[in-house]
Amino acid sequence: MEITQAQAAIEAVLFASGDPISVDKLAEVTDMDKPTLVKLLALMTEKRQNEESGLRIVKMDDTYQLCTKECFAEQIRGVLEQKRNVPLSQAAMEILAIVAYNQPVTKGFIEQIRGVDSSGAVSSLVAKGLIEEKGRLELPGRPLLYGTTDNFLRCFHLTSLAELPPVQHPEEAPAEEDEEDGLTD
Repeated sequence: MEITQAQAAIEAVLFASGDPISVDKLAEVTDMDKPTLVKLLALMTEKRQNEESGLRIVKMDDTYQLCTKECFAEQIRGVLEQKRNVPLSQAAMEILAIVAYNQPVTKGFIEQIRGVDSSGAVSSLVAKGLIEEKGRLELPGRPLLYGTTDNFLRCFHLTSLAELPPVQHPEEAPAEEDEEDGLTD
């Protein structure tokens, strides 16, 4: 299969799926070896970024998905008659950070860190597809474990959780600021 046909086949499969597809599955259905497929996907991703297209290819861990470009969100919402995206609350952002950096976690763990009931915000994040149930903890009561989703990666423009910025611990921050201000002991 020539390169243009291979790219067209990849594009068709990504479009028809609508969901992220693993490199292994793409290689299987297009009858390509993985290194060649990954190179073609990188070329297609770069080409879509540089051309006047309404679509882009998004990489998340070892999966790829064909998505619309953000600049066309209003037009898409208008056609689909969806209401405007409501920004996440501070509580939801805190919970997302806790889950993203510590997953899999229980609701009890989240509440222990936050110090308040987080049931409503956790349920909201599950409904929005940003976190999901990842199983149950092997403890009495078998509490649910939560982790982030591919939708979380897509919404925050991450290809994997490894791209999350490092956590700065509160006890480290003042010492660094004092050194910068020349206020060291």
